[in-house]
Amino acid sequence: MRNLYIIVLAILSLISCDDDETNLPGTYYPIEGKWLWSPDPDDRSNANTMYEYLDGNVYTYYPNCWPDLCTDDNFNALEESDRIPGIDSYEYDGYSLIINGIQEIVTFECDGGIMISENGGKLWRLSSDCQ
Repeated sequence: MRNLYIIVLAILSLISCDDDETNLPGTYYPIEGKWLWSPDPDDRSNANTMYEYLDGNVYTYYPNCWPDLCTDDNFNALEESDRIPGIDSYEYDGYSLIINGIQEIVTFECDGGIMISENGGKLWRLSSDCQ
């Protein structure tokens, strides 16, 4: 009888071992903060819009740097009074981002410095060095 317990325990141990890491949850990156949008999804230096995700609201900013390219200094100088009128609401669970009821699955690159939505949209975190 003791041998039967040992055999069953050995079989259960082998069955429960799984080297497949695809079922592990991904790294959680927070969404709160300031994000830049560029009309060229491959070049952050052309960014001309900033979105701020804060306490369930999305605020939009347009820095005044035309005709030159906007720099991080231009975006960092923006204050609450620079927000354009209108506020969007958002929810984020670490996997999907819902803005005004529209859900997008998002993934991250560059240690959370780049957010890519399933529709191809791309945002760069203002505080990151990601290009």
